[in-house]
Amino acid sequence: MRLEGKVAFVTGAAAGIGAAVARRFVAEGAAVALSDVRAEDGAALSEALNADGHRTCFVPLDVSFESQWAEAVALATKTLGGPTVLVNNAGIYARRLIEHTSVSQLDQMLAVNVKGVFLGIKAVLPAMRAAGGGSIINLSSVAGIIGSGFSSDYNASKGAVRILTKCAAIQNAKDNVRCNSVHPAPIETDMGYEAVPAGAIGEQRLQEIPLGRMGTAEEVANAILFLASDESSYVTGSELVVDGGLTAR
Repeated sequence: MRLEGKVAFVTGAAAGIGAAVARRFVAEGAAVALSDVRAEDGAALSEALNADGHRTCFVPLDVSFESQWAEAVALATKTLGGPTVLVNNAGIYARRLIEHTSVSQLDQMLAVNVKGVFLGIKAVLPAMRAAGGGSIINLSSVAGIIGSGFSSDYNASKGAVRILTKCAAIQNAKDNVRCNSVHPAPIETDMGYEAVPAGAIGEQRLQEIPLGRMGTAEEVANAILFLASDESSYVTGSELVVDGGLTAR
């Protein structure tokens, strides 16, 4: 059991990568607090995992509101104990050029993808310090490393997550709190299929990936598992790229 005794808090856990992380974590012995704005789906997954003998709870959370973070972490702590692992997975995506992006759209993208990560880090630090350390994993993207001809505010938000991760790693290393970012290429999720739509655009994107396919949520969850576990105890401030070779070109 690679996560025995750990308590994890996972955002965007109702579906996609977040749900895959929750399943992978409980299989490795962690207690997991699942959070999402999709309360019905998140609660159903938590109930299903509990029925299989795992320890989970669901807490509703819009990651862009600091007050909701405080309430969610407090409820998770009361139910499962203080979190020693945080997976900042919740995010939104849009395909649009700079000139087609309104200020309100930019604000919303940054509120969820950047402020949500910032608030998550801030919310769990007291519990991790009290526990003697912890691991924070932030979901960035290959879009946080390379530019794009079809999205702008999304790439900007994921680039911000990349640098925020490094700052958090440096600032909290003294407390044995590690912070790393994960950078997937398009993954077989609803969001991934927005980035790789059916038709010519999607085919072109797949041709850019040396392995010739989209990744799976489970493949990303395996990478996140490593960063959550003590196997990565000397890894902080790093970028783990899970992209089928896309950024190797």
